[in-house]
Amino acid sequence: MTTVTRPTRFDLLTLWDRLKSNYLLQKIAQAIFVVWFVTSVTFFVVRAMPGNAVDILIQDLTLAGVSPEDARNQASLLIGLDVDKPLPEQYGTYLLNTLRGDLGQSYKSSGLKVSELIVQVLPWTLFSVGLSLMITFTLGIALGAIMAYNRDTWIDHLLSNLAATLDAVSPILIGLLAILLIGVTWKMIPISDMRGAMSPGMKPEFSWDFIADIFMHVRVLLLVYVLSTIGSWMLQMKSSTIATLGEDYVTVARARGLTDARILTAYVGRNATLPLFTRLAISIGFAVGGSVLLETLFTYRGVGFLLAKAILERDYPVMQGVFLITTTAVVFANLLVDFVYGWLDPRIRIAGGEQ
Repeated sequence: MTTVTRPTRFDLLTLWDRLKSNYLLQKIAQAIFVVWFVTSVTFFVVRAMPGNAVDILIQDLTLAGVSPEDARNQASLLIGLDVDKPLPEQYGTYLLNTLRGDLGQSYKSSGLKVSELIVQVLPWTLFSVGLSLMITFTLGIALGAIMAYNRDTWIDHLLSNLAATLDAVSPILIGLLAILLIGVTWKMIPISDMRGAMSPGMKPEFSWDFIADIFMHVRVLLLVYVLSTIGSWMLQMKSSTIATLGEDYVTVARARGLTDARILTAYVGRNATLPLFTRLAISIGFAVGGSVLLETLFTYRGVGFLLAKAILERDYPVMQGVFLITTTAVVFANLLVDFVYGWLDPRIRIAGGEQ
């Protein structure tokens, strides 16, 4: 006869301690908590704004000729909550809807679902900001390493001053200068070609015409993204490389007669880029939110443009949806890079408690 042994209190405590010491579970739990916290804060902040988001919507519908009762019903439908319910009950319904992927409906875009609006514009932001991030990260690492290897030479002084200048200038100022110089003064590109993500009538498809068209519209915005962010990557990589060059293992490698190219690729490069991965994660996450000011300036219909439009029109469901997507992207991008960082440097896993 087989007997089933029930877990003792000691066994449960041991299991709990093992779960707490697991690096992977710790990071996932932290990520889920941050997303829940920001989602909750956004829910209550929107409803605590002056005038109350729900009341403003009802007022707008009433001024448009809708009866007060119908206005409340429409507000409940558009926001996805019963506005007559107590706030804690509304919050519970909102969380359940969010877990199901229901972010509500926009009440300024013909009642379209918020998720549909975000899906329409998300690829354009991922394309523009993601491509610029790849360019700036690659060039920033290369130029930063060159600056560090040629420290106190004219190359270092030239690139350092250029990087510091670009890092100090506001992205919106660079965007305005690009429009003024490229579009107005030099007339290299017509102003109308800078607007939008693609030409009117162009259908998204895998063809050279479509690819050429989207690059034509994004080229100036891409240039602005690169110029406004590459300076900080160069300076950070220079600082990290200089610190790495002072390590003992680099001195030993030089004593062994290894070439500078070999030392750079096998010893310095990997260790110097480690501190940049955390910032890369944040940058990847914020790529989903895009640049509100630059996308609005170039009328580039990405997530940033959608958020700016929602703020101006007080489209609160869209605001909540964009904030949720941006927060989730930032948190889980950091989570992914934590694992990559731990893979590159096992000391991180050990410090985190993974055995």
